[in-house]
Amino acid sequence: MDTPNEEILENIMIEHGSDLVRLAYHYVKDKETAKDMVQNTFIKCYENLDDFRYDSTIKTWLYRITINQCKDYLRSWHYRKVQLKNVLESTIPTLSRTEDAVIKDLHSVEMKQVIFSLPKNYREVIFLYYYKSLSITEIAEVTEQKANTVKTRLKRAREKLKPLIEEADIYGERV
Repeated sequence: MDTPNEEILENIMIEHGSDLVRLAYHYVKDKETAKDMVQNTFIKCYENLDDFRYDSTIKTWLYRITINQCKDYLRSWHYRKVQLKNVLESTIPTLSRTEDAVIKDLHSVEMKQVIFSLPKNYREVIFLYYYKSLSITEIAEVTEQKANTVKTRLKRAREKLKPLIEEADIYGERV
């Protein structure tokens, strides 16, 4: 690597690449498309690295870019005309009693279906909070919402998930 920005970008890619692909995947639900979104994120990061003001962390900045890339893609003509392939994997569900553990069990096909059935604004906060372990403040920054809005959406998402999980009887017992 020749320039300091290229070295910085390489470190950013190593540190955040996998997390960004997972984040993008939860929006576009296709692994290759998710990788494309992250590649575009890194291009924008490189182009704007000198303009980064450190008002936020690099992580939240990259999340914001990735989310915007995904939202732009989902609004695009290409996305609307192409059928998405099935993204659900089959795994054996595990028994769990705590709400957090149940929600975190994204490996379960049924749990994926339940989470993906939520409206996008609820699915987004569930994913960022439980799977990316972002704080309420970080989620607010990434989604450009107020912290109280994030808290409300998280609470409502949990309220919507509970009866859906019980209805689906995902874990063979009432949660």
